[in-house]
Amino acid sequence: MAENKSAGVVKVSCSIIAPKINNYFCFELINYIFCIFDLMKSFIQSLFLVCACSLMSQKLPDGFVYLHEVAPSIQKELRYFSKNNFIGKPIDGYQRNYIIISSKAAKALKKIQQLFLNEGYSLKIFDAYRPQRAVAHFVRWAYVLEDTLMKKQYYPDISKSELFKQGYIATKSGHSRGSTVDLTLINTITKAELDMGSCYDFFGIQSHPFHKNISEKQIENRMFLRKIMTSNGFTPFENEWWHFTLQKEPFARTYFNFPIY
Repeated sequence: MAENKSAGVVKVSCSIIAPKINNYFCFELINYIFCIFDLMKSFIQSLFLVCACSLMSQKLPDGFVYLHEVAPSIQKELRYFSKNNFIGKPIDGYQRNYIIISSKAAKALKKIQQLFLNEGYSLKIFDAYRPQRAVAHFVRWAYVLEDTLMKKQYYPDISKSELFKQGYIATKSGHSRGSTVDLTLINTITKAELDMGSCYDFFGIQSHPFHKNISEKQIENRMFLRKIMTSNGFTPFENEWWHFTLQKEPFARTYFNFPIY
């Protein structure tokens, strides 16, 4: 009888304690969930602040713009952001795939783009503003004579040791002043580049605008690009068919070094 009573007490005690235990775990679980929400809230707030600070730090220097904000129809292939260039790897300072240029040059390109669009063509930009740190990258590479990864494509007929002497690599570039562009033309329907007789950034006489040993159509394409560019405020470079600098550029004596971000 006592044994049964004792068993009954134990049974009653368990039935009383069990709900208390369940309530305790429910409370702890709810408390844990609220803690998770608080942590997530703090994380999101911190992430927002980081993004906000990042956006604030990305403000361009006065007088510079992102080209797509001024002339969104102009196409781009920022070669130094990729491995498709004469070094074969992304270049220092090219952190994002954006074309940055002086606002004055951007306005001139917008006008030129419309002229080409009227003819069924579009500008395609390979490079514009180039940080001085990118130029320094070129110089460092040029001194490493055994690094000839892209020789076959970009300088097959020139010894790498001659790149400085022949002017293909220099310690300063007009691009760093913000108003120089490297560009070509594409057909707006097929998106194909016009055949200019040499690839962009080819180190050789084939890239000289008036090189004769190319087809009549290739010469015609070069002169078409050159005529519109020079008639609308840009000066060509005599060794590269793709290279043009805005006349009366706003930063003619300043070489910038801020990254492309």
